[in-house]
Amino acid sequence: MDFSDRYGPWAIIAGASEGVGRAFAHRIAGHGINCVLIARREEPLAALAQDIRNESGVECLALSIDLCAPDALARITAAVGTREVGLFVSNAGADPNGSHFLDTDIDVWMEQVNRNIGTLVRCSHHFGGLMRQRGRGGLLFIGSGACYGGGSYMSVYSGSKAFALCFAESLWSELRPQGVDVLFFALGTTDTPALRSLLAEKGLPLPPGLASPDDVAQIGLARLPHGPVRNWGTEDDVPGYAPNSPDARRARILAIDESSKRIFGDR
Repeated sequence: MDFSDRYGPWAIIAGASEGVGRAFAHRIAGHGINCVLIARREEPLAALAQDIRNESGVECLALSIDLCAPDALARITAAVGTREVGLFVSNAGADPNGSHFLDTDIDVWMEQVNRNIGTLVRCSHHFGGLMRQRGRGGLLFIGSGACYGGGSYMSVYSGSKAFALCFAESLWSELRPQGVDVLFFALGTTDTPALRSLLAEKGLPLPPGLASPDDVAQIGLARLPHGPVRNWGTEDDVPGYAPNSPDARRARILAIDESSKRIFGDR
């Protein structure tokens, strides 16, 4: 199957209004796949939807939805209706706080947990289930090298990305026999408006060697069939940010999968 047959006719890009999400939307639409764009800010989302319609001629639905909200999935499914979603891209999840855990109100951190974990799990369960029924589709989680270990200013962010990493690996193990691709894409420092805004607020310069959102989108879509993990800037047999490489993690997952089958059965 070509890309549109494998992941069409509709794709959802959560966190689409700018940066990496915007780049994914343009590239996915370039493959002839209709797009559901989700973000909080209505104006840039509507402008992006019109740009994509003009550029690619595909249908484009713009949904202004707060992905932190408990009813986010209900609002998404109500708007999507009977449209067949073959690709779900979870790009929402940046940390705009840049603070120590105890220096920020707990409600702020819980919003991040709801967005990065709660809504991710709910959407993956709903749309992944429909993909499994059809025997094709893809779940692509945009993550961060922070998933491999915590540090100052990263408590909830790194913890939520570590969850998404392990979650993606498990889904890949379960869904690959069903024809559904799963990839966690661990990014390095990427040139996004959110990063520029945070650095400007802290009075810090842009670091060198930033990844471009368009390159991230190109590689992420190309590597989706080859999950479960891709580290930005390294090949699969290189550890990169982690103490083990994506190839080693893949082998470990398969070994655990076989062990689990002996306990729970091959269901």
